[in-house]
Amino acid sequence: MLPSLHLDWRHVLFANWSVDPELVARQVPDALDVQTRDGQAWLSVVPFTNVNVRPRLTPKRLGRRLPELNLRTYVTCDGEPGIYFFNLDADGLLSVLGARLSHHLPYYYADIDLSVADGEVRFESRRRHPGSRPVRVSATYRPTGEQFRSDPGSLAEFLTERHCLFTEAQDGSIRYTTVAHERWPLYDAEATVDAEDLFRANGFDRPAGDAVFYYSPGVDTLASPSRHLE
Repeated sequence: MLPSLHLDWRHVLFANWSVDPELVARQVPDALDVQTRDGQAWLSVVPFTNVNVRPRLTPKRLGRRLPELNLRTYVTCDGEPGIYFFNLDADGLLSVLGARLSHHLPYYYADIDLSVADGEVRFESRRRHPGSRPVRVSATYRPTGEQFRSDPGSLAEFLTERHCLFTEAQDGSIRYTTVAHERWPLYDAEATVDAEDLFRANGFDRPAGDAVFYYSPGVDTLASPSRHLE
């Protein structure tokens, strides 16, 4: 079994849209149930960068930076809440291949640039994965107000505090990975997100209505190896 991985996340935007649960249910495996809040499912576009990516017990100085972008929704499996990723774009060809093989996650190779100036994050991603649909995403975002931790039962908790990732392997089996980290330090955020290509590539129209934005400076995480769901 492969070792656990440190995936320390920084400059994270959670850009969230409420959508009809039936639209999402068509795109997730039958073994997973779309989780709703007040009758709505949610789609989230999440740009950020990993820092110091490395196997467990490996020194931080040997880790590597890996900018990333994902489109995700919220599900349960046998009552266990978690995340289902429609895709994850990352700026590292070997890392993408490794994640596809080891964690069975739908990673795609992309050119990604993330920069920070005067408190504002600028993010640009262009997918380069052979044979994939073209996807370009851009975002600018910044924190506003005071830092907070999500209250139990709040929307912020629903959209951020997840510690299990589900995925469907090539043989149709469901696999999961657990992710351990402290509670997210959060801010409300101002953001502009152009992600129409990302929605379209996954069979969605751009959601109507206003998005809910949260920003986090980041957390240090430890992701378990991928395991078959018993």
